Amino acid sequence: MTTDLYPLLFEPVLKDYIWGGRNLENLGRKLPVEGVIAESWEIAGHEDGTTRVANGRFAGKLLTELHDELGLDLIGSRSAWAQARGKFPLLIKLLDANRPLSVQVHPQDDYALENEGNELGKTEMWVVLRAAPEAEVILGVSQAISQEEFRVAIESSQLEPHLHRMPVKAGDHICVPAGSLHAIMGGLLIAEIQQNSNTTYRVYDWGRVGADGRPRPLHVEKALDVINFEQIAPKLCLPEPISEEDGVKRSLLCQNDYFVTERVEIVAGSTYQGTCSGETLEIWGVIEGEAAVNDLSLTAVQFVLLPAAMGPFTVTAVSATTLLRTYVA
Repeated sequence: MTTDLYPLLFEPVLKDYIWGGRNLENLGRKLPVEGVIAESWEIAGHEDGTTRVANGRFAGKLLTELHDELGLDLIGSRSAWAQARGKFPLLIKLLDANRPLSVQVHPQDDYALENEGNELGKTEMWVVLRAAPEAEVILGVSQAISQEEFRVAIESSQLEPHLHRMPVKAGDHICVPAGSLHAIMGGLLIAEIQQNSNTTYRVYDWGRVGADGRPRPLHVEKALDVINFEQIAPKLCLPEPISEEDGVKRSLLCQNDYFVTERVEIVAGSTYQGTCSGETLEIWGVIEGEAAVNDLSLTAVQFVLLPAAMGPFTVTAVSATTLLRTYVA
C-alpha cells in the first residue's frame, strides 16, 4: 500500500453551454466576469476536461497524469477494467440548469465502444441541491410507445406528450441508467455522479438555437438505437436505510455496475471511520454543513477524492453535515 497518499482536492473545469446561468456562484464557484456557466467539472479525467490537483505534493498535476503515475493505487482493483482502457472510472459535476437541457439519452458501454471509439457509456445519477418552485425533470416515456412511433413524434414535432415529467425538490435524487430518455429542466442546481463519458445523443432541443444562431445538432438515429422504451413513467427514487449509529446515518441512493452512492448524515462532533484498502477509490462531497476528512477541511459544496490505496481515513462533522459518498462496487 502507498502510505504517502492523501485526500485530493481539484481545480474545477467550467463549461459554458447555452442552458447555464450564474447560479454556481451560490455554490462557491468563481465564475468568469461575463457569460453563463452550465457545468463545473469537479473531479474529471476526460479528454474534454481534466481537473488539476489543488493541494499537497501532487498539486498542479492533471488527474490523468496522476492516474498514469499511480494506476490502481489511485482507482482501485475493482476498476481494473477502466485501467485496461486507460480511463479514470468516474466523473463528478455540478450543473446549473438555469434553462432546460435538451431531451437526450446516453449509450451503454458496448454501443459507445462500437460507435464512439474508446469512450464509455454513461450511467449517471443526480442529487438536487436547490430547486425552484415547480421544478421538474424528464425521465423515460409517459406511456408505451414503439421506436417507430417515437421517430414519427420527433419528425412531426409532437414529442412532448410522450415525455414523462417528474416534479423534484431539494434533497431528491434520480438514478439515470444508460439508455434512459431524460432532460433536466430549468431552475435546478444538481450534483451529478456519472461514468467518465461525455457522449450525449440529443433527441429534441425545444426549437432553440445555439450561440452560433443555428439549431444544435440532433442525433436521432443513434438515440433510437439506445433508448430504453420499457422505461415507462418511472417513480422518483427513495433512499434505502443502511445504518444509523453513533451520530452517523447512512442511506443508499443509487447502486449500479459502475458506482454506489450513499447519503451520509453526521451529527456535529461525530465521526465516520473508513479504510481505502486498495479495492476502490472513494469520493466524498459535502453538500450541507462543514466537515473534515483527516485534516482537510471541507465546506458545502466541495468534493474530495480518496485514493484507493490511501489506507484509513476519518470524516468528522464540524457542524451537522450531509455528505455524498461514492465508490466502485
